[in-house]
Parts: sequence; C-alpha cells; structure tokens
Amino acid sequence: MLSELPLLSLTIWTPILGGIAVLFVGDDSPAKARRLALVVAVATFVLSLPLWTGFDVTTAAMQFGEFWPWISAFKINYHLGVDGFSMPLVLLTTFITVLVVIAGWEVVQYRVAQYMAAFLIMEGLMIGVFAALDAILFYVFFEAMLIPMFLVIGIWGGPRRVYATIKFFLYTFFGSVFMLIALLYMYFKSGSFEILEFHQLKLGMTEQILIFLSFMLAFAVKVPMFPVHTWLPDAHVEAPTGGSVVLAAITLKIGGYGFVRFALPITPDASASLDWLIIGMSLIAVVYIGLVALIQQDMKKLIAYSSIAHMGFVTLGFFVMFAILRSTNSLSGAALGIQGGMVQMVSHGFISGAMFLCVGVLYDRVHSRQIQDYGGVANTMPVFASFMVLFGFANAGLPGTSGFIGEFMVVLASFKGSFWIAFLAALTLILGAAYTLWLIKRVVFGEVVHKHVAELQDINTREFTILLVLAVAVLGLGLWPQPLTDVLQASVNNLVQHVAVSKL
Repeated sequence: MLSELPLLSLTIWTPILGGIAVLFVGDDSPAKARRLALVVAVATFVLSLPLWTGFDVTTAAMQFGEFWPWISAFKINYHLGVDGFSMPLVLLTTFITVLVVIAGWEVVQYRVAQYMAAFLIMEGLMIGVFAALDAILFYVFFEAMLIPMFLVIGIWGGPRRVYATIKFFLYTFFGSVFMLIALLYMYFKSGSFEILEFHQLKLGMTEQILIFLSFMLAFAVKVPMFPVHTWLPDAHVEAPTGGSVVLAAITLKIGGYGFVRFALPITPDASASLDWLIIGMSLIAVVYIGLVALIQQDMKKLIAYSSIAHMGFVTLGFFVMFAILRSTNSLSGAALGIQGGMVQMVSHGFISGAMFLCVGVLYDRVHSRQIQDYGGVANTMPVFASFMVLFGFANAGLPGTSGFIGEFMVVLASFKGSFWIAFLAALTLILGAAYTLWLIKRVVFGEVVHKHVAELQDINTREFTILLVLAVAVLGLGLWPQPLTDVLQASVNNLVQHVAVSKL
C-alpha cells in the first residue's frame, strides 16, 4: 500500500503548497496563519513517517521511487527516491520544521504569514534536495532553497541582516555554479542527468579531479568547511531564532549529503587522491575553529563556530576511509567512518537546533546575546537551565547523549587510518567541553548580578514542550543509536564497495 502512494511528492509539495496557502491567509489574520502553518507542518511530518516505517534496511537500492518525464528533449526527469543516506535527513527536516513553527508562535509578530510560509516552502525544497535523483531537479531544489532563507534573514534578521544575507547568498551561489558546470559535463558525456548513472560513468583522472573540485566548492561552502566558513557566523548572528535552527540543523547537512551522493561515488579516484585536502580542512575546523569558539562573547556566534567544528567531524568521517583502505584494506573500518559522519549529522541537527532555541528563549526575554549580560540564570529559570545544561553536555560529547555517538565512531575509525588524525580529531572532545562548559558556567551558574536576570520568568508550556521533545531525541539517539545505524548500514556498505573500485 505504501509503495503505491507518491509519499516523496506528498512530503515535498504539501509544505510548498501549504506555504502558499498561508501566504494567501495574509498578515491581517496572524492567528489563522499560525494555525494553518502548524497543521501543514504536522501533516508533512506525519506523511514522512511511513518513509521510516516502510523502509527496507536490507537493501541499498533507492526506495519509494517516483519517475515522470519532465523536459524530454534534454532527458530531464522528475525522478525521486531515498536510501539510507537521504531518508533520515528527510525525517530530520520534517521534524525540525514543526518545532520551528511552534517556536515562532508568540515571538514573531511582524509579517507572521510570510514568516511561516517561508519556512514551509523552504522545508519542501530541502526535502526535494534529499530526494532528487535527477541532477537538474537536484540543482533546482538546491538553488531555490536559498530564496526563503535569504528572505528569512533579510526581513526578520538583526541590524546587519542585509550584509549577512548577501554574503550568504554570494558564497553559496558561487560554489553551486561550478557544480552546475560539472553536471553539464557529465550530461554531455553520458547523455543523461540521472545521478545513479553518473555513479557508473567512467572518468579519467583529470576529469575526476576537476569534477571533484567543482563539487567540493559547492558542498564545502554548505558544510561549511574552512576557509569558506566565514558566512555562517554572520548569518547565524543576524538570523531570527527559527532561521538559525533550520540553518544549523538542516541546511548544513546538504553539504555533507552532497559529498556522499556526488563527490565520493562519481569521483572515487580523485577523492582518494585528494583526501588529504579534505582531511586537513576538516581537522583545521575541528581544532582551529574550536579555539576560535573559545573567545566568542556572543552566544549565537559561539554556537555557530561550534557547528563548524562539529561538521568537520562529518567530512573527516567521510574521507578518512581512504587512509583506512590504504593502511588496513578494511572495508568495515571505512564504513565505520562514513556511518559515524552520518550519525553526527543527525545528532548535530538535534543539538544545534536545541542550543539555538535556548539562546532564543533568553533573547526573547532580555534582547541580548552577549554572555556578559547573563549569569545566574539557574536561580530564576531552573527548568530552562536544566535543559540548557543537558544540551551543553550533548554538544560537548557526553556519553549517553547523541553528541558522543557520531564523534566516537569517527575517532574510532580514524585510529584505523592514522594515529595522528585520530589524535587531532579527539581534541574536539576537549575543546568542545571547554567552550561549551565555559558558556554554561557564565550564563547559567553563578550569582545573579544583573537586575534583568533577577526578573526572568521560567519557560512556558510552549517552550518546555519544544525543549522536551529535543531532549528526548538527543537522549534517545545517544542511548539507542541502532535504529539509525541499521538504516544506514546497507547504503554505507554499498558506497564503500563502490568507492574501493577504481574507475581508471
């Protein structure tokens, strides 16, 4: 029954059409716009659940496939499908969007319908990115999702929002132009825009290197990797809370997803030859960016730099497999690194979203993100403080939380490739604890020295519900990661076996 329904199309187009409907409600009826947005977001999440319950974990083949000719003259098709890499990210998107709509329920009072519509439309476009199996369809969704985020930051952002939006747009658009050139080259070589056919396309070493570098420019900006990371702190600081949550929890994951869907399977020899470049950039993100996070005075900027450091673990896990294959020829060790990177992506979606929501709770009350304006919050907001401490521990990689699982898997895999890679990667456990606990100490604990902190009221039912759901997700994945690793296993093994065979 499930296989007969166009579940992916429903999951993509329900929020897009729902967002358009919210726009038609207009800003004259904000309450109605909020209710409709919540109904659409919840309906989309419910529609996405059969993707999990009906997923066959024993195969790496694309599931829930849909295929219709689109532009037949150029063999461009509306082709959708999900595997172990994309399906969890679709669910992460639908899950986070529900929380973002609820989080903006009372806070957003300006152009409410437009705000809610932007997030719903962006949700559908991001799901399209994860589900597209046609390269042009992927590119259309990839570029279109920039527009709602551009508007969210530019309209509801902070004082420097115009600068942040233009920087965000230019960085991302610049990288994606090179990706389009690579896609067109492979189309003329293969006669198709099918991504899975690109995986089997025979390419020489020079071709692979140029195509790999094109993909790297597009996806490194999205992750973002050092040194093309500078747009992210500005975007986070200026974005409203909902924008920061979606940016960190979902948008950054598109960069990581792009590496496993395009760069690794299409250009395996170039990936193996240039793995040192990605590993080096990843380790710089883990170590250097972790040190940069230590000196931040703005809570949002600290968490933004933390996101860059944690996403460095994702790309490290994906590319350390070549060092493992060279040193031990262990396919299982290589698979562990990729699996760890994917678990880290999902975990980071929960934790970073929760951290930005915590900052949003404080900002809504005090209208400041500066750490020095707080201190002793636990004395006046004990329930909120409990949640913030939990998410802080998860961000630092405390065992029992989701933050530990992915990082542990990547470090364990790195040891199979190189002791020094593993040693440098493991420094994030120290640096992460340093900057996160330093933040918690200055904001949550200590004496109340500011009058506005003494007058703070604890979280309301709406805020408690959002943070509780995320706390359950963080602890659930941390204590029982097997459902996620089972979903990933077949696709990860298939990718490793594919990449281990040279195309030359």
